[in-house]
Formats: sequence, C-alpha cells, structure tokens
Amino acid sequence: MASRLLAANGQLAVHNRTKSKADKLVARGAKWTDTPALAAKDADFVFICVTDTPDVQQVICGPNGVLAAARPGMIVIDHSTISPAATREMAAALAVKGAMLLDAPVSGGDVGAKNGTLSIMVGGDAAAFASVQPLLQNLGSTVTHCGPSGTGQLTKLVNQILVSVTNLAVCEALVFAHKNGLDLAKTLAAVGGGAAGSWQLNNLGPKMIAGDFRPGFMVNLQQKDLNLVLAAAENAKISLSATHLVHHLFATAQTSGHGKDGTQALFAVVEKLASPH
Repeated sequence: MASRLLAANGQLAVHNRTKSKADKLVARGAKWTDTPALAAKDADFVFICVTDTPDVQQVICGPNGVLAAARPGMIVIDHSTISPAATREMAAALAVKGAMLLDAPVSGGDVGAKNGTLSIMVGGDAAAFASVQPLLQNLGSTVTHCGPSGTGQLTKLVNQILVSVTNLAVCEALVFAHKNGLDLAKTLAAVGGGAAGSWQLNNLGPKMIAGDFRPGFMVNLQQKDLNLVLAAAENAKISLSATHLVHHLFATAQTSGHGKDGTQALFAVVEKLASPH
C-alpha cells in the first residue's frame, strides 16, 4: 500500500517499528523518519496500517505519536482493523488540534494490497473523505464512505463475519466432498461458478485441497478481528451463534499450531473433527 502511494504521489515519509521493512521504499525515494510524529510533521495526509487497537493508540497518542504533530487540516487515515469505540476516542483527541481521523479498514488480503484492488470501508467526516478519496483509489477498487467516525470499523466487522463464516462453510463442504470420494478439483470447478461461489471458495478452496496453508491473512489476525466482532455484538446486546462457533474453531486452530498459518488452515481443524475416531 505504501509502495502504491509513493508511485502515485512521488513524496512519502515513512516510519515502521522494524526499520528494515522500509528499505525498499527508501531506495525508491521515500524519506525515512524515526518516529510517527516526524513522519506526520509536514504531511497533509497520514496513513496508518498496523495490527491492533493498542498499536494504533501508540502510533497516534503515544510518545512521539502523530498527535504531537497534528495541526488544523491534517487528515489521518487508519487502515487497521480495530475497536470502533477506540477509533472515536482517537478521532476526538485529534479534533482538539483541528485534525481529522478517518477509520478506513481494508479487505482483500496481500494480493489486493499489491494490486490496488482492496475494498476500503471509511468512517468519518465526509469532506475529509472527499479530500483523500483520490489517494484511496490508488489502493482500492471499492472505496465506500460508510458514515460518521467508527462506521468504517463496524462495516469491516460485518466483512469479517461474512469472511469467517463463509470460510467455515467452504471447509465443511470440501471435507464432505472428500469423505464422499469426490474429486475435489472437479467439485470446485462445478460449484464455484454457481450460487455457491464466493471469494473464499475460489481463492482459499484450492489452497485447502493442496494443503497450502501459507498465510495471506493469518489465523491470529482473524481471531483478533473476531474478538472485536464479539465485543461489539455484546455491546449491542446481540447473539451471533455462527460467529461464536467459528471463533471457537479458529481457537482450536491456534492451539493446534496454526496461528501463523493462513485462515485456510481452518480446513485442517474441520477435517480432523469430522473423523474424531
């Protein structure tokens, strides 16, 4: 994503907790900075993409964070998937300095990030969204303003319910096919173009049947997102039975050593549970 922003804009200041990860960008002309505050110092637009809520809080509100360099008119775009409530708190803190925060989580995995075909769900001020939209279109093929602060994060949690539960359905379907002696490649070809077709089936299905669990999106990160989903559901006083089930199964995947594997490793858990004896 940073590479695409550099190619589109020509000017990019970067910071990362592991400096070596920015080496390729610096070699292409990006300016290395030692803190988030220095990266944001002269920027009109500040993009963040880190792992979890505490990480974003550290980048924005921590010592030498973006907040220290915030000024009127600055727009901060957070592509992380984090707590909607924490997002609103950080938006309020930036607003005191006249800066605006857009929560803009993404979906589409590493392939979507490289190809600029991500789906980007944005919450926050409509005018700020309009200002940054041309840059976001370098990152995603679907860019949607969802509403006020926090709605981007909530929409991403909707996405994660759909992704994780559909993933489980793909796992069960392929285990069923395998146990009934079907050719799994032919099965994918037969059902992938019909009403059962999905991104999960067509992209993760072939990896499942090949035993290829290399991560595009890790089980650990899926679990982090499902924890956010279930916390938001509890706050809204709603029960999500299927989401609770897939959360439990991903926990089993973690305890089975698949935490750093791709989410398609759920297949190994479902296959094992299908033949417990």
